[in-house]
Amino acid sequence: MNKSQLDDLFSWFDRYVEPFLNTDREGIKNIELKIVHTHKVCAAMSLLSAGENLTENEALTASAIALLHDVGRFPQYRRWRTFLDSASDNHARLAIDVIREEGILSSIDHSEQLLIEEAVRFHNLLAPPARIQSPTRQYINLIRDADKLDIWRVFIEQLAQPPEERASAATLGLPDLPGMVSEQCIAALSSGSIVPLDTITCLNDFKLLLISWVYDLTYPTSRRILLERGYIPALAATLPGRADISEAVSRALASLSA
Repeated sequence: MNKSQLDDLFSWFDRYVEPFLNTDREGIKNIELKIVHTHKVCAAMSLLSAGENLTENEALTASAIALLHDVGRFPQYRRWRTFLDSASDNHARLAIDVIREEGILSSIDHSEQLLIEEAVRFHNLLAPPARIQSPTRQYINLIRDADKLDIWRVFIEQLAQPPEERASAATLGLPDLPGMVSEQCIAALSSGSIVPLDTITCLNDFKLLLISWVYDLTYPTSRRILLERGYIPALAATLPGRADISEAVSRALASLSA
């Protein structure tokens, strides 16, 4: 992939998402959320590419993956009015449908097309498939890290707004119950594990899941950026002031510097 081909992809993205903004006020908030998220993930990917010393071609490929990783979110929201895959369809699979239907990778080498598609297809799994080998695994890990770095930002910014002003799909329809938190979620975080999505029952549980993602970062650059941006303390400050939660969060933060 060359710079001109990547520029063409960015131009295509802007054209593709524009019609999805032709909706009601709530829909516009949610679509704009994902447009901004996509560009922020691209920015995070540039930081990762520089920090991890990717070659120029690797960085271009990584940027294409960042641009396309969530393109399935737009038809997903238009059809189901949600970003919750379990209530609609796997947004990574939908992204592959968009990529192929639009033919946007037809000008690049076939092997690189497959690499980009695989990284997009597997970016949202709990863990990448064991059978995937380098270089595809490298790109899957890069997009998973870049995606997390901006999802933390999105969620913190949404929490800072009054509930009625939040983009409704950003919090996945979870009830905001300030004093409630599931013991199973606290236990998972305390053990250094990713909090399972199927144990989430409220917004505080989802915050614990987001904090647990520190254990799923691959690259030192990602951990450095996360510490610099202070996302984990910001999330923790919105949780109930319980000693077991504080201890689990402290352990997660310490792991970033280990």
